[in-house]
Amino acid sequence: MSEPVRLSLVESAGVVDDPDQVALRARDVRFDWSQLPVHWVPDDPFTTHLLNVLHLLLPEGERWFVDVFTEALPLIKDEQLAEDVRGFIGQEAIHAESHQGVLDHFAAHQLNPDPYVGQVRWLFRKALGDREFTGRNADRRRTEWLIERTAGVAAIEHFTAFLGDLILNSPELDTADVDPTMLDLLRWHGAEEVEHRAVAFELYQHLDGRYLRRVRQMLIVAPGMAAMWFLGVRFLMANDPTGRRRPRLRDAIRARRRYDLPGLWKLFLLVVPYLKPGYHPSQYGSTSQAVAYLATSPAAMAADERAGR
Repeated sequence: MSEPVRLSLVESAGVVDDPDQVALRARDVRFDWSQLPVHWVPDDPFTTHLLNVLHLLLPEGERWFVDVFTEALPLIKDEQLAEDVRGFIGQEAIHAESHQGVLDHFAAHQLNPDPYVGQVRWLFRKALGDREFTGRNADRRRTEWLIERTAGVAAIEHFTAFLGDLILNSPELDTADVDPTMLDLLRWHGAEEVEHRAVAFELYQHLDGRYLRRVRQMLIVAPGMAAMWFLGVRFLMANDPTGRRRPRLRDAIRARRRYDLPGLWKLFLLVVPYLKPGYHPSQYGSTSQAVAYLATSPAAMAADERAGR
């Protein structure tokens, strides 16, 4: 039996021969961090913290996704899409709590994430949170703000699908003897991001779909995420429990060469497909590969066993 087709989010533009519909469901995964080393990529503080930025950003970010999509649910007129959105909400809620567990571990082991996470919390809860609209056209302005945020989630999900595809196809991390529990967390999460990669985009298309709004949000999200990631790496390196460090260009070059991580140019190119009028997330990545990993993930398998599946 031939292996499922997998298309890179950057290098290909065809449609993946994947299942048309996958029922999205939340998996109540649990992770034990008691044996997690400070540098879970062995002897590599930079790559460890490059990936640790996910734990700083995702709990608050994904709680925000849940809030926005829960608010959008009553506006959905397509029952299949509503079912997908409910599955998306369930998955994102567990993603947030799973990464929060890593933050709690950091805090208990001399790496206090609060100064950085506090800024992320302000961004999602205050700057991008609900707003009070009163006076003329209050309902319309409230709906427009909801749709604007939905477009923002769709842009962010373009990147999370890329990261999920990347982590599922990074054999160099296996040969580097990366902590297996952390690698399973990243791949379980990455697989679910690939699995539900089209939901946010389809919700935005259903509620509004205006091309210029979609492009505007990507042009805001892309540089914003790059800046937050850079600041996150700098924060983690400066507060490393084993000693204060500064990120260096040679560390980034080494990580790219050793683990086949994308360089800045490839990340820039990642924006291009999203700007095409005919873009759809299903054109990139592999649902089959994601589902196959979820069937073998230790955390996902344990969750299914607890659920009696």
